Amino acid sequence: MESTELRVVEPEGVAASVAAAVRVSADEPRYRDLVSGNNQRWRARPRYVEIVNDTRQVVRAVQRAVREGSRISVRSGGHCYEDFVYHAEAQVVIDLSEMRGVYFDKRMNAFAIEPGTTLLQAYERLYRTWGVTIPGGTCFSVGAGGHIVGGGYGTLSRKHGLTVDHLYAVEVVVVDDRGRAEVVVATREPDDPNRELWWAHTGGGGGNFGIVTKYWMRSPDATGDDPARLLPAPPAEILLNAVALPYDALGEAEFSALVRNFGAWHEANSDPDEPYAGLAAFLVLPHRSAGAALVVAQFDGTRPDSEDLLRRFLEDVTAGIDVTPAPVDFAVGEFGPMVEIATPQRYPWLNGTRYLATNTPVLISPTLRGEHKSAYHRRALTDEQIAALHRHVTGDAIANPNAMAMLISFGGRANSPAPGDTAVAQRDSVFKALYQSFWDKEEDDEVNLAWLRAVYADVYAKTGGVPVPDDATDGCYVNYPDTDLGDPRHNRSGVPWQTLYYKENYPRLQRAKGRWDPHDVFRHGQSVELPDRANT
Repeated sequence: MESTELRVVEPEGVAASVAAAVRVSADEPRYRDLVSGNNQRWRARPRYVEIVNDTRQVVRAVQRAVREGSRISVRSGGHCYEDFVYHAEAQVVIDLSEMRGVYFDKRMNAFAIEPGTTLLQAYERLYRTWGVTIPGGTCFSVGAGGHIVGGGYGTLSRKHGLTVDHLYAVEVVVVDDRGRAEVVVATREPDDPNRELWWAHTGGGGGNFGIVTKYWMRSPDATGDDPARLLPAPPAEILLNAVALPYDALGEAEFSALVRNFGAWHEANSDPDEPYAGLAAFLVLPHRSAGAALVVAQFDGTRPDSEDLLRRFLEDVTAGIDVTPAPVDFAVGEFGPMVEIATPQRYPWLNGTRYLATNTPVLISPTLRGEHKSAYHRRALTDEQIAALHRHVTGDAIANPNAMAMLISFGGRANSPAPGDTAVAQRDSVFKALYQSFWDKEEDDEVNLAWLRAVYADVYAKTGGVPVPDDATDGCYVNYPDTDLGDPRHNRSGVPWQTLYYKENYPRLQRAKGRWDPHDVFRHGQSVELPDRANT
């Protein structure tokens, strides 16, 4: 294996840092700010936090922790829904949030994105400089480090696929069977001896195989060396629209029609080559204390028929519902008020992307607490599932406007690869479901967790309380992690959490784990297990 020094690829003209990483111990004032993340439910007490700036510092930090016998935890720079970064067993937190480079690497003929980069930072740099982007998520504060490796998706995914569908290579700090930290570059090239490490990072989830210090992005069908042609170009203009459907006008029949229509529309409109490939929508179904359900849509505004198609979409989703859409003049869940787009408005792509990305006041609250669950759907929700959902969003068990279910567009190009082409096995779903709640006070943990667990259990009651892979659902999204999936009190299906996330791809991920992390140095509460430790 080549030396670490030879495997580190630096931006042209930028000298490698030789400075030491910044180590913050428990007796320093800033320590408390560095041992918890976006979700204040999770807090760690490591011996120290190591803030690194480049790959060499990561190698040194990992080697030191291995030599000490310390349990490593890794923060990329965004947020994690579970305690996979900040947990009681973490002894050393390696913090990559200062590694935020985004640049074109001529040696790789690909764009390098460092793990501490947030999605909005990546979008701005890629688009302003080269006119390209990656089809990643909506929220501005999501970190590229965890988002990409988990198979990130977003409003451009029906048109351009998932982030990992454009992943050319990864640079990963691993620990070999002798306990030596080293840097490995793995590409998608068929003759690359490290290709399986690349494959494991195309949906295998963060914190499993090593520490990613660089992603290189280049579309698989791209040719030449012009950077402007190596990643997707987003539409120059987008249409944004958000309307509220007041619960006062949504009886159970109307609620049912709305949810059924949304699912049926996606069943009928998920061909990657059809006119609606450039549309992404969110059906937001908060608890009735919020006052209204929401339909939020983004559509390719460069089509000459874009306004007509968007109007028809809203008509299809609200068919059979006698309700007048109203402006979204209130905050609900992660969305702030969106009065400006009560009627469809045109925005330049980056400006519109920034509008949706930053209109998330709850996600920047310093007191934020949350819980999340997910499902891939191949078919619309059944009448029984919709009735269960309606009971919970209109019931009295909770009075939190930030407790909700959300159905999110999927399909299109996201379904073009085969299940084994990448580690993302779910390649024929038409929308995703996200069940979540946000709150501020620790004393409200129990009621929010109970509500969320109850709605999830009831919606998927026929399959043991979870969305098992069958003809209607297809498991869960690893970037919306949920440790309840491994608890038989909540998952009564007999289908293990590994299968819900990875399906038939899990044994292959285990083999990659055994090859690249044989001592299980990189692990958390739901990490890929070594082959001889699997509980499948």
